[in-house]
Amino acid sequence: MDNSFIKLHEQYSQRVNQLLANCMENIDASLLKEAMQYSLLAGGKRIRPFLVYATGQMFDCMLEKLDSSAMAIEAIHTYSLIHDDLPAMDNDELRRGMPTCHIKYGEATAILAGDALQSFGYSLIAQDPYLPDSNKILMLQELSAASGISGMCLGQSLDLQAEHNIITIDELDQIHIYKTGALIKAAVRFGMFAVGDKAMQYQSALDNYAHCIGLAFQIQDDILDVIGNKNIMGKNQGMDKQLAKNTYTSLIGLEKSIQTCQHLYRQAIEALDKIPYNSKALRQLADFIITRNS
Repeated sequence: MDNSFIKLHEQYSQRVNQLLANCMENIDASLLKEAMQYSLLAGGKRIRPFLVYATGQMFDCMLEKLDSSAMAIEAIHTYSLIHDDLPAMDNDELRRGMPTCHIKYGEATAILAGDALQSFGYSLIAQDPYLPDSNKILMLQELSAASGISGMCLGQSLDLQAEHNIITIDELDQIHIYKTGALIKAAVRFGMFAVGDKAMQYQSALDNYAHCIGLAFQIQDDILDVIGNKNIMGKNQGMDKQLAKNTYTSLIGLEKSIQTCQHLYRQAIEALDKIPYNSKALRQLADFIITRNS
């Protein structure tokens, strides 16, 4: 992996981590706050904040205009992980190398921590001092669609319904596009919205890029569930098989799944070729997504 990407990824990750920690410091102490912090500040790849920052900075947007939306998308993502790990959902006991929130704090507190992180994410955008109200409205609308019945929640529901049933690859694509891809596309759009018209004229290309890396991200997750190392991934291997989930590897095999990932990568790069700005960071992220081991 290119050293410049590693440094930029660390820079963006450290920035959003510090900002999130600072915001949490302003919340009164409670068990609920402790559970929120436990999951929110546990690390992770911070792919969605990276997308916010990298998209905005491609068009020379200052970081301060991107901070709140980068934090918000990570808060929403973390809430989804807490809920996905619950016994009624994926029933996972390990996340980011640590016990999942419900294992650490109990199921009820974990549910509430997820709920609180969701509203926390929306409030970050609503209170952003650097963005005009028109931009905030676009972001809040986007986040509502991407995280709710038109996005992530629908994807999780379809995923649960598909358990123990054989579905088509097209149906599996739809699950991934809603469950994982919607928030990834929202992250790219957040960077675009923060910039304004200069970036929004390239929305089609940015959306295509986001669609491709969002699907590739989930396929790589399916691949790693088969061949990944638990100690590197920070979560249990083989959970999809145990839950009788439909995955790319179960439907089309490991080799074809890898080929599909590589094809999506090429499509993502072709989408960026249509944007006459420096998209190096987004290109490097696409490469990271299909080569990562965690």
